[in-house]
Amino acid sequence: MVGFEFDKLPERERERIRQELKWAYDFDPKDPLFGLRKADLRGPKLSRRTVLRLLAAAGLLSWWHLWPKPVRALADAHPGGELTAGWAGTAEIRTLDPARINQVLQFQIASNVLSGLTHINADLIAEGDLAVDWTVSDDGTEWTFFLREGVKFHNGDPFTADDVIFTFNRSKDPEQSIHYRVLEQVESVEKIDDFTVKFKLSAPQASFLVKTTERASGRALTIVNKRALEEMGPEQYGLTPVGTGPFRVVFHQLGQGVVLERFEDYYDPERPKLDKVTIIPIPEPEPLAAAIEAGDIQLIGGNPVAPELVDRFLANPDLVVDIQPGPGFQALWINPWREPFPVPDFNKPVEELKKERGFMVRLAIAKAVDREALIKRALFGRGVPAFGTINPAMRFFFDTTINETSEQRFDAEEARRLLAEAGFPNGEGFPTLTLKTTPAGKREAEILVDLLKKTLNINVEIEIRDFPVLIDEFDRMDFDLLRIGSGGDYDPDDGLVDWMQTTSKFNGPNRDKEKMPFGYFSDREVDELIDRQRVETDLNKRRELVQRANKITSDKVAAAFLFHPVDVLVYRKEVNYPPESRIPGLVDLDRVTLSP
Repeated sequence: MVGFEFDKLPERERERIRQELKWAYDFDPKDPLFGLRKADLRGPKLSRRTVLRLLAAAGLLSWWHLWPKPVRALADAHPGGELTAGWAGTAEIRTLDPARINQVLQFQIASNVLSGLTHINADLIAEGDLAVDWTVSDDGTEWTFFLREGVKFHNGDPFTADDVIFTFNRSKDPEQSIHYRVLEQVESVEKIDDFTVKFKLSAPQASFLVKTTERASGRALTIVNKRALEEMGPEQYGLTPVGTGPFRVVFHQLGQGVVLERFEDYYDPERPKLDKVTIIPIPEPEPLAAAIEAGDIQLIGGNPVAPELVDRFLANPDLVVDIQPGPGFQALWINPWREPFPVPDFNKPVEELKKERGFMVRLAIAKAVDREALIKRALFGRGVPAFGTINPAMRFFFDTTINETSEQRFDAEEARRLLAEAGFPNGEGFPTLTLKTTPAGKREAEILVDLLKKTLNINVEIEIRDFPVLIDEFDRMDFDLLRIGSGGDYDPDDGLVDWMQTTSKFNGPNRDKEKMPFGYFSDREVDELIDRQRVETDLNKRRELVQRANKITSDKVAAAFLFHPVDVLVYRKEVNYPPESRIPGLVDLDRVTLSP
């Protein structure tokens, strides 16, 4: 990945990373506490070494977690002031209800408004948020959290253990929350007293503190307010959620944006620093660039910045461009219910599927994309070729050979042969397809269309959609081809459970189920492998299951996987964005200040 080559680090940094990785993975996988002492796992804050061990035990620790952070001198600043931010690639912020959030651009805002039991900082330290302390049982299956007293919701209600129980019961209900599967290993939650709760797990779970209880990435235990939900109703609560976070929502109108104000009764009197944050959705790349260059906005959040803007921003002395490795994947989705690539049943061996006309076309499209060329032309070299949902940030689980073994690997000659065998020699008689994408993705889509034209001689027309509209059409399976991806994916469950199972929350949830028995992909073997890896505590066995499932989704073209991106944060120099707030995928603003 450009800018993150390990070999270019000074030798002392490389040796430090080697030693930390060696220590983190040196434990008995049968130990329910992963080679740690009970005292190591106590709150209110884990040590860095403890978190590295937990990430290693979950199979998530990679060298880029240990990458030395750049040091930037912050300008003199003062508390107070108003920040205006542009949210890229979308025309509206549809919901901030953690139970319904399905986009990174949404939980970036919600993380500033609602709290969880824990929160992860930029040093990978699991810190208490609404929990001030916690303990774990000898067998690693019982976690007792001691809650922060004196915390208030934005509506004045006191926070107690009842709110944890209410949130848990709401989040585990699939009718109310799309994140219910995050809680499948939690057997029960018991209220000990007003400020103590005990979670009972079916098996030790290394990612429990760093995902399930975390306020942003997991979202299943992001604490919500019962009275506000009952009085507002779910729809209004999604617009103006009541939480206990550093900012409260004072305005939210679809298409116009969100206004946050400092919550005066936040439990930490030193935060937030800002008085007000105005978030403006800006779907088009050029207006976004013009706004930050002119100072009309001071920070960019939301969807990834259009790649063609990054070098332009880097050359601007008034801007700071912070680039870090980004966990996620981007893909070209191919509707299996439409001509000329229908696949009504994926439950067949790949060699048998290769005899079917619709699958031949799908595979031809996937093999026709030169991912290296796409990354060079569309992303200016900032990315890694993708052949599945499991990304390099999941180090232990990432299959470093899949680019050589996947049926999707670039092969122009084979792609043309498959298309010809499907009845479209040199693209003759092939229907004109539509590719749906966002305004920010237009340039990349144009390059994709060009690559398909050059390799297969097929015509694809681009249709631009605002991001919320694109999500709606994706959820309804209303597309020929569609460009969308995922971010903040640190655990295999993020890529597999969320995307690759028949019942995955993104797999055509709003489709016509009578006409389409499944969404974009369904395979019984994949479903079984993913279910098994979720509860497998032996790390090596889990990796085997994860890689097998990932390989099948790649070979059977669940989507044409394209690339794993980087995470880019852009802001003006008068914004003081402290290193402790720089968490890839998030835009935490509670410590941000402005220079006078």
